[in-house]
Amino acid sequence: MRAFFAVDLPDSLAPAVAEAQAPFVDASGVNPVDPEQAHVTLKFLGDISTEDDEGDPALDDVAAAGERAVDRAAVSPFEAEIRGLGVFPNREYVSVAWAGVGRGGDDLAALYEALEAETTALGVDPKPHAFTPHVTLARVENAAGAEAVRDALDAGDLEVGTFSVDEIRLVKSALTASGPEYGVVRGFGLE
Repeated sequence: MRAFFAVDLPDSLAPAVAEAQAPFVDASGVNPVDPEQAHVTLKFLGDISTEDDEGDPALDDVAAAGERAVDRAAVSPFEAEIRGLGVFPNREYVSVAWAGVGRGGDDLAALYEALEAETTALGVDPKPHAFTPHVTLARVENAAGAEAVRDALDAGDLEVGTFSVDEIRLVKSALTASGPEYGVVRGFGLE
């Protein structure tokens, strides 16, 4: 089972996410993310096992790591603000368009660091680059799509909205022809 830890945006922000995608959503080579599935990925795990075997980390171990990470981070519920448009890996070669996190970014980074420590101890590969808290808006496949995203970058500041974060979730991801389908495996409340 493919899985990751995340903070989900509330359904009330889906229209604002769609509005943030509007300047480039119809461009050739742009694959927008479903606004109703918008989230901040804290740690991508890859494949985890639902059975006890010697291959991938086991679901129960990953869930226990999530609990330890929440305790380790010692982050209380907080407000997160989604604002600003950015791209990965850079402006010249755009493969992902994203909305950033303003307020609440430090708390998300603390959760990420705790999850990184706990899951790498289980054998999950460490993240190969610095953590940037963000909400993926679209994946970009060609130069026309990249140009539309660059135009949106130049258009000015993006404001999606603010929401309360009181838990992180372990999420399973199934890749389908119509896009990924997500399901919550377990939630971990912040105290």
